[in-house]
Amino acid sequence: TEGAIKNLHAEASGKSFEQLAEAARTDWNSELEHFEIEGTPDQKAMFYTSLYHTMINPSVYMDVDGSYRGLDHNIHRAEGFTNYTIFSLWDTYRAEHPFLNLVKPGRNADMVESMIKHEQQSVHGMLPIWSLMGNENWCMSGYHAVSVLADAITKGVFSNVDEALAAMVSTSTVPYYEGIADYMKLGYIPLDKSGTAASSTLEYAYDDWTIYQTALKAGNKEIAETYRKRALNYRTIYDTSIGFARPRYSDGSFKKEFDVLQTYGEGFIEGNSWNFSFHVPHDVFGMIDLMGGEGTFVQKLDELFSMHLPEKYYEHNEDITEECLVGGYVHGNEPSHHVPYLYAWTSQPWKSQYWLREILNKMYKNDINGLGGNDDCGQMSAWYLFSVMGFYPVCPGTDQYVLGAPYLPYLKMTLPNGKTLEIKAPGV
Repeated sequence: TEGAIKNLHAEASGKSFEQLAEAARTDWNSELEHFEIEGTPDQKAMFYTSLYHTMINPSVYMDVDGSYRGLDHNIHRAEGFTNYTIFSLWDTYRAEHPFLNLVKPGRNADMVESMIKHEQQSVHGMLPIWSLMGNENWCMSGYHAVSVLADAITKGVFSNVDEALAAMVSTSTVPYYEGIADYMKLGYIPLDKSGTAASSTLEYAYDDWTIYQTALKAGNKEIAETYRKRALNYRTIYDTSIGFARPRYSDGSFKKEFDVLQTYGEGFIEGNSWNFSFHVPHDVFGMIDLMGGEGTFVQKLDELFSMHLPEKYYEHNEDITEECLVGGYVHGNEPSHHVPYLYAWTSQPWKSQYWLREILNKMYKNDINGLGGNDDCGQMSAWYLFSVMGFYPVCPGTDQYVLGAPYLPYLKMTLPNGKTLEIKAPGV
């Protein structure tokens, strides 16, 4: 109560409603003016609305004196950082946090520090999975906070590599967390133990690759080698006879009756094998080989975007609706967001540009129903902003962006270091 009163005095004391409204307007304008763009009125509304969406969550979670209620429900004080909450990490590790690394690196460093403090206060010794207001939801799968830490370290935003690595290793070795004991022993999660066995195996393998990268930076060869091997676990669930990821049982056998289009009951969370099979951002060439080579890979991508996905495959799935589909590609739910960029690994990279423009035109409109899916704490909007600029972080944890194509004739971004990035595409 005392903290709340201090906050009220600090933020509102002696100010009228009009003064507070004007201060809010000024604050938002100063945030949004980091970007200067040319485009139609609808394109400008879409761009700045998306930028606004990326800056709502995660949000500050502490009093003006730095006090906050931690995961252990004790009162802690944030020393030298701002404490944040609302970590929808299954969604936001993909583009939201990489976007913040680009435009708001100081804030993202504070978010990383907040996640590490969460791990230190956790009785399980785990980084957040999906946390808010000093509580862990255990929502969705993977342990994607490790990706956010690795990306911040790789981009030079966060420097305490040893502390981050300790939190990553602790998180990824909790045996009772969704199949980890079996995953460490067998190299995959068995379907008889987990309903999301296949997708979780793919997600863990990518997460483990980010731990491998961080261990290399820390100079810890032993941890690096352990996680290098774990990062290749995605191979264990590819059925090369069909060229798709397929869940296995404890005895090693693949699930027998298997439908690559079905979004539930097949071992994948909020998605089907056709979309999730492309979830190897850290080893795209390895994935291409398992799918049957480049020709087959391109054919599969082509078919994904152009097929008709019958309603029976998603009618009972609240996260997948007809308006969020481009063919069988699910843009309204996050696991597929990097997929259009995968043509860049093939001899037909221009297909990325084609499908990106189709997605941008269909899924993002200046209209009350203008977003083709749940924004999920800024992820859909961060995808849009990267794609409009013409590049995207396909594999967070690397220092690489994959090129798409600019969507607007002109864009100028002022970076936190005072430098500017200008993107000119006058004929676009």
